[in-house]
Amino acid sequence: MSSTRRPAEGRPKSRPNTPVGSPGEDSPARGTIGYGQAVALYVGAVLGAGVLVLPGQVASAAGPASLVSWLFMGLLGLPLAMTFAALATRFPDPGGISTYATRAFGPTAGGLAGWFYFVAGSVGQTIVPLTGGYYIAAGLRLDQDDAFLFAAAILALAVGANLVGLRLSGRVQLALSGGVALLLLAATLTALWRVHASAFSSFAPHGLSGVAHGAVVLFFAFAGWEAVAHLAGEFRDVQRDLTRATVTTVAVVVVLYLGVSFAVVGTGTYGDDRLDRIAVGQVLGAGLGFSATVAAAVLATVISLGTTNAFIAAVSRLGYGLGRDGWLPAPRGRRNARGVPVAGVLTVGGIGAVGLVVTRIGGWGTEDIVGLPASLVLVTYLIGTAAGVRLLTGRARVHALTALVLTAVITPFAAGYIAVPALVAAVALSYRWSRGRLTRRKDGRGTR
Repeated sequence: MSSTRRPAEGRPKSRPNTPVGSPGEDSPARGTIGYGQAVALYVGAVLGAGVLVLPGQVASAAGPASLVSWLFMGLLGLPLAMTFAALATRFPDPGGISTYATRAFGPTAGGLAGWFYFVAGSVGQTIVPLTGGYYIAAGLRLDQDDAFLFAAAILALAVGANLVGLRLSGRVQLALSGGVALLLLAATLTALWRVHASAFSSFAPHGLSGVAHGAVVLFFAFAGWEAVAHLAGEFRDVQRDLTRATVTTVAVVVVLYLGVSFAVVGTGTYGDDRLDRIAVGQVLGAGLGFSATVAAAVLATVISLGTTNAFIAAVSRLGYGLGRDGWLPAPRGRRNARGVPVAGVLTVGGIGAVGLVVTRIGGWGTEDIVGLPASLVLVTYLIGTAAGVRLLTGRARVHALTALVLTAVITPFAAGYIAVPALVAAVALSYRWSRGRLTRRKDGRGTR
């Protein structure tokens, strides 16, 4: 990767009315992400800490038929993943979904979409490390208040890896994703000899409604397909590798999710809230012969660190794109000689750290704040898939339309959080207006 300084590392050239990702804008440094690293980043983004709790929770909601819920959502994840892969291949820009929305609906839609995802991804860096912190504290038999210290450590490690650059970050992610896959695979394989047919005798005790409820919950287990789109400009060969990495990741994620869920259902390791929360750790611990809390702690550490690392890489690039195009302060639109948007990485990490402090002071848990980024992700998906319908053609457009319809079906379940995207939109538009007004004043003084 060249260390030559590029024009965008100084003051961004674009004015407030410049469309995000418009032709002629500088792109991030290329040549740092290959096929293997792309799969690792994808797996890290999609296999979040929810894999520790959702198999048990969904099994309690739907019984053995929860496997149908997992398979259904896994198959539905394919059109969503392929939509973002097609858009990223056609428009490989760090603005990601902002770029697609801008090209489809104009700069205001693009800027708002960028803000929705930037805020969601940044707040997520409170939730994911804290989830890992809870499991580590439980594994070490410490008070749950100590979870915040472990969460801070997870966040700091991910920020540090990203500041060094995507080459190291990608290698770290490859190791982390590989570790996650091996641990989940171990949980599945070691449980096979303990699976009994009677566990499937009452296959759908709650009927179709239980399966549907499970599918709704699992929508968020399959979120994350858009994250790598912000890194498309840093692929060595985006045309060749991005779609291949997407298909590979869909297969890996579906197999791992289904395998773990089969192990939980087949061994009957579910049925109450306490057991549901450590179901995967219980299965792994029983299979390998050590404590379920220790197994859960190991899984949570690897998964949380991997997910945090992947999302900081993606969201900081989005911050770069938004800063470059006038939707965030200018320093977010600059990169160092290694192509790292340092201000963007520090901003995302800083928001995550502030969230940890506020959550600790407020006495809240992840369950109290998870609806905030979830509502923003839903709106982001609606905008992104609608942009795909407008910009793509052929099979890619069919994928986009399918993903749009399915996302719209899920959206009413987030109605209680409608104020969140409305507030974010108001802040984004206020910033854009004030920045434009300041720029016009400066230009006016310069012409006198």
